[in-house]
Formats: sequence, structure tokens, C-alpha cells
Amino acid sequence: MSRGAVSRFIKHHFRHFNAATLVDAAEAYRQHLDSGGVMMITLAGAMSTAELGLSLAEMIRQGKVQAISCTGANLEEDLFNLVAHHHYVRIPHWRDLTPQDEQALLERHLNRVTDTCIPEMEAMRRLEGALIEEWTAADRAGERYFPHEFLYRIIRSGKLEPYYQIDPRDSWMVAAAEKDLPIFVPGWEDSTTGNMYAGHCLAGEIKNVHTVRGGIEYMMVLADWYVKTSKQHSIGFFQIGGGIAGDFPICVVPMLHQDMGRPDVPVWGYFCQISDSTTSYGSYSGAVPGEKITWGKLGVDTPKYIIESDASIVAPLMFALILGE
Repeated sequence: MSRGAVSRFIKHHFRHFNAATLVDAAEAYRQHLDSGGVMMITLAGAMSTAELGLSLAEMIRQGKVQAISCTGANLEEDLFNLVAHHHYVRIPHWRDLTPQDEQALLERHLNRVTDTCIPEMEAMRRLEGALIEEWTAADRAGERYFPHEFLYRIIRSGKLEPYYQIDPRDSWMVAAAEKDLPIFVPGWEDSTTGNMYAGHCLAGEIKNVHTVRGGIEYMMVLADWYVKTSKQHSIGFFQIGGGIAGDFPICVVPMLHQDMGRPDVPVWGYFCQISDSTTSYGSYSGAVPGEKITWGKLGVDTPKYIIESDASIVAPLMFALILGE
């Protein structure tokens, strides 16, 4: 394939250590797809607020991603940025903030994520207004949907379009909605919109707390998707960070093998993780690929890569290389 300026730069300069692994993992990612495989990407941390959509949306549009697992924060924060980008406040010298400075940000309804403050009213409450309409309508009709399905419905309705403050082509959620991409959001309750939903249930505005479908149902749908898809394609796993967004979906394989008695289901066909976590601390985020073999998550022959670096730097570069930019 032809390579653009970014790919040529990476290929020329990234020759050793983590840089070389980045190139190896990106080329193996592309080879996996070229050989008929599909790819799941998992998003932990604050990747949406880091505006990963600038590169991930194009990956989705070009068919380089077939499924996503993410935290509730990443799900909602892509849309926060879409409708309120101009109201965000960046604080380059965030390390110098005093507790009084932090209190002042709170009083301005600015919620800080490292160097970036998300505006409550323009982002969070604006999305909440659209969500409560969907939640209560579904509740009255006796219908139930997953968190990402409610957001797909809002995107497709066009009701947020008057508020768009970035090019919607830079929103990975808009790209995913256009493709009807399977999304899995374990632990959605641990998010701003999850908290909002709990509040509306407590207030009695939503009668059936199960109007938003939860994690066990997500695992059941994921298992069905994995079994059906793996009959035709090898499924790869590209993990950004760790946490529940990564461990929840990767566990579908040992669940099928060990709990469902389905040893015929193939293991993941490719694995790459971008993480800065230290293995010795015992976290999932720091678990090396080999450890996952002992849990039945990966096989001995699964291609495995780990890039020990900052995902906000590495992921866009890998995507550029995969896309040939």
C-alpha cells in the first residue's frame, strides 16, 4: 500500500525499543485484517477527552475496526466534546493548581480531566436533556436498550446537530453510529450519564430501573457476537489502557471455554496493548500478554505486542500507520 508522510516518518525513525514495537504491532494489525480478520478496540482512561476521535473515527469509516468496548466515560465524552468543544477550558499548567484553584473551577461548573476541563452545562446537561427524553419514552413504552443504543438513537435523530461544535467526522461515536458498530460498555453505571440515570430513577421519572440494559446482558450479546463472528473471521484485540473496558471483553473466550463448555471456540487471533502500567503492581492494566495465557484469554501462538508508552501519543501514530497516512 502507498504510504503518506506520517507513515514514512514512522518507518524511517521508529527502529528500536517501544518505537519498533509500535511499527511491528501496526503492521501485524494490518496483516490481520488483510488476511480476513476483524478487530475489536478497547478504550480505557480518558481517550475521548484526549480527542482520539480525530483518528479513531477514520479507522471506523475505513473498516479497520469491527467492534469497540469502552468505559461509560469514553462513550459519553466523545459526545460531550462534539456538542460543547468551544466551551472546554485547557489548563496547560495544571500541576500548579492549588486546592483553591480547583474549587474555583468547580464553582464555574468545569470538571477537570488533567489539563482539560469539561463544561457541565454545555456538555453534560445538554446531553442529559436528550437522554432523559429517550429514557422516559422507552420506559413508558416498556422498551429497553443498551447505553450505546440510546446514544445511537440520539445521534441518528439529529436533535443534537444544532449544537455540534466540531466536524462530526472527528467524532468516533458518530462514525460508529453510521456503521452500526457493535459497542460493549461494561460498568456504564460508573459514568456521568450513569449517575444521571440513577438520579432520574430515584426521582421516580423512570419507573423500570432496567430500562437501560446492563453488564450481564452485554456479556451475553458479546458471547453471541464472538461465537458467530469467529466462525468466519479471526478476531483481534487492540487494547488501549486496561481496566474493565479491556478485561470484560477479553474474558468472553475463557467464559465460553470454561463456563459454557465450548472449547471449539477459537481464542483471540491478535493482541496488542498500549499501557504505562507496571506489571509488578498486580493490576490488569499492567498484566503482560503471557499472563493472559494462564487465564485462557490468549493462546500460545497468538501474536502478542505490548507498547509501554502513552496511548494519547501512540494510538494516533499507530492508526496513521495502519491507514497509510
